[in-house]
Amino acid sequence: MGERERGGFWVGAAASVFYPLSWLGRRTYLGADKLPATGAALLVMNHVSHLDPPNDAVFVHRNRRVPRFMAKDSLFHVPLFGRMLAGSGGIPVYRGSAEARDSLRAAHQALREGKVVVIYPEGTITKDPTGWPMKARTGAARLALENDVPVIPAARWGTNHIWDGYTKKFHPFPRKEVTTALGDPIDLSAYRGLPVTSALLREVTDVMMREVRALLAGVRGEEPPAEFFRASARGASSDESAG
Repeated sequence: MGERERGGFWVGAAASVFYPLSWLGRRTYLGADKLPATGAALLVMNHVSHLDPPNDAVFVHRNRRVPRFMAKDSLFHVPLFGRMLAGSGGIPVYRGSAEARDSLRAAHQALREGKVVVIYPEGTITKDPTGWPMKARTGAARLALENDVPVIPAARWGTNHIWDGYTKKFHPFPRKEVTTALGDPIDLSAYRGLPVTSALLREVTDVMMREVRALLAGVRGEEPPAEFFRASARGASSDESAG
């Protein structure tokens, strides 16, 4: 295994918090070698629990990379945690404001600098009652099309059995299985160089999320729904593009 990517003090501080949280589950990693050992990558994931970021951060860190998470800007104002998130390279996502595209600019810059950017295109924990991905925002597609970097689909399942963000139920015992599966880089060559329209962004978003959904189906051993769940009141177009 190659040399670990250096992260600095705040990455170490985050690791000291996230590793113990990840121990709440028995972790299984499938296809971990698909995460590039060096250079930029966009890791596109589903979102089922508030425990996802600690679990996913540990996964990336165990593979000797430093994850740069795109997270709601409000999290950056939480005492200590917000400082840790910002100091470890987190990228604030602004929604419903003139700053909405600033988050994408920061993510573009991170990719140009060869970083691993982790994004949950759904924008929040899925509202699908059965936990499948819902209709996603298009910011991830814009990042994928405007940066010639590997776009890696990933699905994780089991964190929701420990902490259900909607019922607020916490079930640490007995320890649950948490599985993270990565797929091959998504081939977006057919879409590169085309005018970036809303229709194109929607199509590419769905292409990426279908790959994520297929990985999740493999982890769950279930047939996925044919369509993405549509939550009500998803917000305006500025929310949609922020991703």
